[in-house]
Amino acid sequence: MIGTAAFFKNRFIRKIYEHKGIQDAILQNLDVSGNIDEDALLEEAEYVVIDTELTGLKIKKDSIVSLGAVRMSGKKIDIGNNFYRLVEPRTELTGKSIVIHEITPGEVAEWPDIEALLPEFIEFCGSRIVVGHMVAIDLGFINMEMKRLYGFPLQNPAVDTYQLYRWLRKKEEECCAYYGGLTEEADLFTLAKKYEIPVNGVHHALKDAFVAAQLFQRLIAALPRFGIRTIGDLLGVGKPAK
Repeated sequence: MIGTAAFFKNRFIRKIYEHKGIQDAILQNLDVSGNIDEDALLEEAEYVVIDTELTGLKIKKDSIVSLGAVRMSGKKIDIGNNFYRLVEPRTELTGKSIVIHEITPGEVAEWPDIEALLPEFIEFCGSRIVVGHMVAIDLGFINMEMKRLYGFPLQNPAVDTYQLYRWLRKKEEECCAYYGGLTEEADLFTLAKKYEIPVNGVHHALKDAFVAAQLFQRLIAALPRFGIRTIGDLLGVGKPAK
């Protein structure tokens, strides 16, 4: 739940922006944190699994090239209810980034910039809990644009499947007679292989979001065994690293 100080701060921001003609989806995002019921069970919650492709990973020098998202109701993925947009980036596409995501300058030149697309993306997310693999990276770039354009970050609580996996692995290993603190690769596609999740192309924002959604399915199915049953529990163990 949002704190009292943050609640009144958001109300103040809303009053300011209502007079500036800011889109309703952005204004409504200010109310999201206060509407999250942390006592709700995992299977009762609404999620949105997101992914981005970027010109690079340097927050001060790079920008968003594409946004992908898919909605979930509890453990059910709503395959037909998804979001995918290319974005004309604010910074130059490099040869290295094009090799990774295969998005060319000619393709993005035909699409609107992030200022035009961000309200549509925020509206798609609604009041859902945001989920992603190493989602701090995606949120870092989204929040950079949110702050630049609107003065505040995305208000949706977030869960990182990477952090969830690490937490579960530790718990599973502690249940064994010998706990060696095993280390392993835990990128999205390594975990997809581990959990037998099919991968059809990589570094495509929507396809990667769908893979992350399937990974999230597997992880939340295992959480109740270790006492994680509510949204509050989930947000505690799946909090993105800063």
